[in-house]
Amino acid sequence: MNMFGTIVLYSIVVIAALLLLGWIFGERGPFLRKSTRALFKEQGLKNILNFTAIHSYIYMRWQNGYYKASRWLILRVNAGVRKKIAGAYHGKVVTHDQARAVITLNTSIPLRDLEQVIPYATARDLLLTGPPDVAVTECRCRAALEKHCEPTQVCMVIGKPFTDFFLEHNPDVTRRLSQAEALDLLKQTHESGLIHTAWFKDVMLNRFYGICNCCKCCCGGTAAMLKLGIPLLASSGYVCRVDESKCEACGICEQACHFNAITVDKIAKVSWEKCMGCGVCEVKCPNAAMSLVRDEKKGLPFDVRMMA
Repeated sequence: MNMFGTIVLYSIVVIAALLLLGWIFGERGPFLRKSTRALFKEQGLKNILNFTAIHSYIYMRWQNGYYKASRWLILRVNAGVRKKIAGAYHGKVVTHDQARAVITLNTSIPLRDLEQVIPYATARDLLLTGPPDVAVTECRCRAALEKHCEPTQVCMVIGKPFTDFFLEHNPDVTRRLSQAEALDLLKQTHESGLIHTAWFKDVMLNRFYGICNCCKCCCGGTAAMLKLGIPLLASSGYVCRVDESKCEACGICEQACHFNAITVDKIAKVSWEKCMGCGVCEVKCPNAAMSLVRDEKKGLPFDVRMMA
């Protein structure tokens, strides 16, 4: 078969796969729902032909099943494969102020070379237009566990076509948020001791697509990093500093830390290597003894205010 015939055959297979998705899984409209068509349109012909767009569809459409399958697989592969996984799917810890800045952004910021701002090669095409379209959906990490923390609706989807896709395909566990509601959710999760993480994935149009509000009990990203050594999370670019004159060695910060970075004896001590700069200890400390300080050795922050 010549090259032209191969391309035609390949195209027929891909189109047939899309039609099959629509028939099996109840897509509406001319074969596919409106949000699905928007997703595939933005993915482009290349990503449709190489099945990246279908991977994106499966990832968003059945997140609970996708997460369970990924967790099963990741326990059975070697360190080299785990590193490749981290290169395609990764998150960055963000402080509360950084997370708020994403939601309150009022300027269109096209970013051409994000490696100077965000240390992720796959985040180059990030485009923030604010205020962004925001929805909140069920945390797949929590939902995948028989015993999990509450509430489960703590994962924020940022920007189209992602928000429309989740709202149309998973309406039972997804709702649109106003800017005020999104800020309120960030405040609630921050004060309850959850960490904010910004996420990027190659099949999600190679860009930033969401803010998760994670607990150390259920978070798959934290577990992958601490238990399996998979570098899914990068530091916020900050590190915690202890004001020894205010510290009363109560131990609250040690218990609250997601990354086992704090030990308390006569005073709280922070492990520079383990601290990810999330700020949970800062908000939980009753004596205001903990604070975040910028540290260039920890990497560059994901701060949209710096990108303007």
